[in-house]
Amino acid sequence: MGKKGDRSLANEHTTAAPRRRVRPAVLLKGAVSLLAAWLMLAYLIMPMVWSEYAQRHPTFDENPRVTQTADHHPGDPLNVALVGAQTQIQSLMAAADWYAAVGLGLDSDLKIAADTVLSRPDDDAPVSSLYLFGRKEDLAFEQPVGDNPRHRHHVRLWKTGETTADGRPKWIGSAVYDQRVGFSHTTGAITHVTAPDVDAERDYLFKCLEATEKLADQYVIPNFHKQLEGLNGGGDPWQTGGSLYVGIVADEADAN
Repeated sequence: MGKKGDRSLANEHTTAAPRRRVRPAVLLKGAVSLLAAWLMLAYLIMPMVWSEYAQRHPTFDENPRVTQTADHHPGDPLNVALVGAQTQIQSLMAAADWYAAVGLGLDSDLKIAADTVLSRPDDDAPVSSLYLFGRKEDLAFEQPVGDNPRHRHHVRLWKTGETTADGRPKWIGSAVYDQRVGFSHTTGAITHVTAPDVDAERDYLFKCLEATEKLADQYVIPNFHKQLEGLNGGGDPWQTGGSLYVGIVADEADAN
């Protein structure tokens, strides 16, 4: 009796419980919920997220990558961009202790020559013109180094003609360091010789801009350049990792 009873109990415990079937209506309801969630994510939430991102982080894909000289030779590579009104750009650069550079001319040329020989500082020493969109730079700024204009930081900026989603102008430019005065490899004329590492000058400019606390945002567009080295109009070599640095100027109430 004991053994038979034990076998009966074991059979009862080892018998598998019947599986509960999921009703088709429940499966359909779950599928509809998943579909609705996907539609909301793909066609409502993500487009809104990317629209907001694009508004705050405009691209510069339609722009050239390298400036040109007056005789259509390649100039300096583009490596910086700003978003804001012209008055905002000028205010930002002044706050960063960068000075507006004067245009080339007989008076400015004679002045910088004298300042170079006499080792006198020249806050608004001229920069030569480079061209983009068929015109020379709209704005140019520089920051002297020491007491001699032979070497200096400088940047040229062009208004692109494009605006962001909220109507703010886009600017693109080239920041390059003048490391000494020498002879142009292409024309033989006396000119500034530029340092090859244009990324270092780009980084320095943005370090100055960050210190002003007038940037609302900044970001990097990687792989902006596919060609990572070349020669500028004076025959000076340049090299870059390919990134474009973009700064969004704080939207002040007095901007035009």
